[in-house]
Amino acid sequence: MLQVWGVLAIFILCPLLGGLPLIGWITYALTRRQLARLGTGNISVSAAFYHGGTLVGILAVLSEAFKGIAAVLLARVFFPTGSAWELIALIALVMGRYWMGKGAGTTNVVWGYVLHDWRVAGLVFLIGGIGFTILRERELGRIGVLILFPLITALLHPQDSARIGAAIALAVLIGWIYRKIPDDLDLPAETGQGESQTVFRFFSGDRAIVSLDAQLDASKVGQKAATLSQLKQCGYPVPMGWVLPPGDDAEPLINFLQPSSEAPLVVRSSAVGEDSEQASAAGQYETVLNVTNREQLRQAIARCQASYDRPSAVQYRKQRGLPEDAMAVLIQKQVEGVFSGVAFSRDPVIQQGNAVVIEALPGEAKQIVSGQVTPEQYRVFLAEQVSVSEQSSWILPEDLKLEIEGEGNVPLGLIKQVAFLARHLESQYHGIPQDIEWSYDGQTLWLLQSRPITTLLPIWTRKIAAEVIPGVIRPLTWSINRPLTCGVWGEIFTIVLGDRARGLDFNETATLHYSRAYFNASLLGQIFRRMGLPPESLEFLTRGAKFSKPPLSSTVRNVPGLMRLLGRELGLQQDFKRDYQQRFHPALSQLAEQPVQNLPPSALLARIDSILELLKRATYYSILAPLSASLRQAMLRVKDTEIDNSHTPEVASLRAIASLAAEARQSLPQVDRDAVFEQLAASPHGRKILEQFDQLLERYGYLSEVGTDIAVSTWREDPQAVRELFVQFFATEQGFGENEPHQRSEARQRVRRKERKGKKKGTVQERVDLKGRVTEVYSQLLAQLRWCFVALEQIWLQSGLLSQSGDIFFLEFDEVRRVVEGSDPALLKQLGQLVERRRSQFAQDSQLNPVPPLVYGNAPPAPPASPAPPAHLLQGIGASPGQVEGRVLVLRSLQVLPEIDRETILVVPYTDSGWAPLLARAGGLIAEVGGRLSHGAIVAREYGIPAVMDIHNATQLLQDGQWVRIDGQRGTVEIL
Repeated sequence: MLQVWGVLAIFILCPLLGGLPLIGWITYALTRRQLARLGTGNISVSAAFYHGGTLVGILAVLSEAFKGIAAVLLARVFFPTGSAWELIALIALVMGRYWMGKGAGTTNVVWGYVLHDWRVAGLVFLIGGIGFTILRERELGRIGVLILFPLITALLHPQDSARIGAAIALAVLIGWIYRKIPDDLDLPAETGQGESQTVFRFFSGDRAIVSLDAQLDASKVGQKAATLSQLKQCGYPVPMGWVLPPGDDAEPLINFLQPSSEAPLVVRSSAVGEDSEQASAAGQYETVLNVTNREQLRQAIARCQASYDRPSAVQYRKQRGLPEDAMAVLIQKQVEGVFSGVAFSRDPVIQQGNAVVIEALPGEAKQIVSGQVTPEQYRVFLAEQVSVSEQSSWILPEDLKLEIEGEGNVPLGLIKQVAFLARHLESQYHGIPQDIEWSYDGQTLWLLQSRPITTLLPIWTRKIAAEVIPGVIRPLTWSINRPLTCGVWGEIFTIVLGDRARGLDFNETATLHYSRAYFNASLLGQIFRRMGLPPESLEFLTRGAKFSKPPLSSTVRNVPGLMRLLGRELGLQQDFKRDYQQRFHPALSQLAEQPVQNLPPSALLARIDSILELLKRATYYSILAPLSASLRQAMLRVKDTEIDNSHTPEVASLRAIASLAAEARQSLPQVDRDAVFEQLAASPHGRKILEQFDQLLERYGYLSEVGTDIAVSTWREDPQAVRELFVQFFATEQGFGENEPHQRSEARQRVRRKERKGKKKGTVQERVDLKGRVTEVYSQLLAQLRWCFVALEQIWLQSGLLSQSGDIFFLEFDEVRRVVEGSDPALLKQLGQLVERRRSQFAQDSQLNPVPPLVYGNAPPAPPASPAPPAHLLQGIGASPGQVEGRVLVLRSLQVLPEIDRETILVVPYTDSGWAPLLARAGGLIAEVGGRLSHGAIVAREYGIPAVMDIHNATQLLQDGQWVRIDGQRGTVEIL
């Protein structure tokens, strides 16, 4: 009976003891600081040292040691000394420590184990301590200890299986907790209490000397260093380098390196958030070249670290939404470049096409990105059919022929190799365009840097969109279809991903470019990777690359989500039947009984809102039903010829027209094709056929040439297309569906006989029939929606608010709502101009041919035009796309900073990182020197400001107050 009470005491008292926030009380009593609101929020020994100092930390250790010892002593009251129940007591203590006390319980276990078995504790401390001191790897040290103490327990007590099992369970529990809570040792040591910083640095476990040969974490050493280490391990030619993590003492690394005039070093920044997909931070931080001794190295490191806090860098991070984190320092062997330069794997100005843009000069690459010289310009074209991804090496194949534009002093063979390297790196990062910095020392082409081109993200693709949403789309159609479709896909992806869907903005799944739908390949690729699909999913979306088989681990991880989706699929037919009876059928009947004519604008808007509410659910079925039918057909291997699509309204309507035309042909065998309807009206039987034709129009009048586009007239509004189809069937001996080969008809009959006997094909046909019924409901709702907007447009045409039929479809739905509600007087004033501008853009987009299959970035330039050059035209290099007009402001230095606004066109001799704050406020940029890859050009693109570089003597040719128009794509400045 005593042991029963012991079990109860252990499982009740030990968790409560572990949950006592003694560390929190001690810290608050001595420092008035609440650990739960500081740093990671952990109430732990390391947090006490970090936020409270040495005294608070020591008292925290003693309090947690007391808990561990007390738990073991409690177990000894009821059970023999050294029993497995002592470890079970520690397990209960740790569980309470985690769930109630917000800590891992490491100190509890250490001191509890000392009392439980001092030999095991001593051996673990000796082996683990020596290993950690030598290796200085925190994660490795933790894993080692969690393996050591169960292992040594098993070696010293091989017959005590209960104790071994309890030790293993305790190790697994602590390892699990380590993965669940943030680590206080990840906090920067320099922001902790001064007297405990040295101890904190030691236990943080970072190596004193970290090289690019190690696998680096971007969250700790910045994206630049992490990327270079990754590329070096992949076999790319990255110069040898070392990293000084934030907060680490620089002296061990300085003493290790031996810079000299024969082997100079370069010191570079590697800030957290720099060179990421969100921002490039180009030129914001210090780079120091030609470091030839240790004192220079010490000063260079200090300069680089100090540049993190200079005002322009702080302002840049604030404007780009980057975290105020920390900066590592990257030190590399300096390459003595014979030729150097930069390259974009995709053109950052045109934002489409297959060109690699390269800028190069003799000497080092820094002079190019500084913007103080104009480099040689090259464009190398690599066709998409050249499969760079299939090349295992970044070395240019000898038989690969590349087209080059541009000439200069740099050997063309080197330019081709640089282009191939840039595109190879793009392939390495699954199709994300790369901005690289390179240098050639006469023997080796060195890769100095590779980062995503921030202005070319996301990547938009027509690959799938062209099949789903073909043709040009008007603003009203898109403003309604986009949230409906993106919302449903977001719901489906969330069902599969669960918590892994956090942080994904499904509203960004699709957009319009050139009045055509594009899908966000970057976001979809991210979703696919979270679903465990292969890494080449982005290349599949953009260029049709083949999928490899997903790994088993990712498939297993997605089983719960896939089961949830399967549950939705299995209940799809029953769900639709319920919604049809309770929502769709009553609503459609009510809409049919209440025509839109004579309804005021407010009533029409209310009717539109009610239809949109129904469309949210109908869109869910319109996506999931075809998806379900396709998956069932593929899994059960049912051929298209074995499926009956007669329930889909498009097929049913065509068959009805063909059947009616065949009946008319039998009654009027001799008829002039150009006068079919007139001659049918001349006979009683013909008039009966025309009545049936009108009934057919009434039955299928909700259909149109483009079912998902409410801007396209329905058959009921414009029956001309149906009449022509009727005449076509009338003049043809065969009706719709009668031109199939005899063998196919027989095959269908055989299949249908088999379907009566088995379920396999019946389950597919069931979903195809459901798809037809869903399409009918969805199309009817869209037609009702269109008729509401047409009625509203008629009211506005009569009042003079709009000028011609179809104008309303060039407004977005939110704008329509504001006009009806009268909540935006400014919109009413400019409504006509807005519609006319969009009509003009729509007409221009309609003529675009070919349509770019890929678009990089959110604001692609307009299709290039070739107008006649004006008299006062200056030609330079287009560096940031867009057109803008404004007044010239000539600035020759940053010493005088006048007022700047969006009508200001800055004219400068050159640009570097210091000009960034001005560019954030200006409307455009003109520079005398520099190219597409200079700091000023990169920053201009990030802020969306048109920029033209390399306008010789621009500060002399242009004067303050002149009105100019700049075209950042064509590289022109027009003096107006």
